[in-house]
Amino acid sequence: MKDKISQVVVKVHEYFKSRGLKLSIAESCTGGLLSHYLTSLSGASEFFQAGIIAYSEEIKKNILGVSPETIKKYGVVSEETAREMAEKVLALSKTDYAVSTTGNLGPDVLEGKDRGLICIAASGMKETISRELRLRGSREENNEAATFEALKLLIELLKEEEAGEKR
Repeated sequence: MKDKISQVVVKVHEYFKSRGLKLSIAESCTGGLLSHYLTSLSGASEFFQAGIIAYSEEIKKNILGVSPETIKKYGVVSEETAREMAEKVLALSKTDYAVSTTGNLGPDVLEGKDRGLICIAASGMKETISRELRLRGSREENNEAATFEALKLLIELLKEEEAGEKR
């Protein structure tokens, strides 16, 4: 998995640096792993502006500005919360794109939601996209898989927005 993550990190670096774009991240369940991988290659400072680890509900609400109503209605482990996390860190950092992760890596049930339920989102200049993942690995495997899938989702959004500009 680490090789797959490294390959997608290289793509993100190339894309952002070649276009002069800026990126921010709001992480919960990945606990900084996403930011770690992005900064593991030199040159990340050219595009990576901020990474907020909003592990608790209070930080999601009080620092990022995720709506208490969203958390009450859908929970911290939800696509709705992941979408707001991405949109809020995008606005706070004034970047071009943002990505977020929230979920339950396990081993226990959280908010009545099973281990391995992860929600990711990517927000850009025109839209926000999100995805729900149901991972079956260990805590460490799920963390790496969530990181990989979040980066893939970011690339998907980049391609969608670029294709829209060419139309």
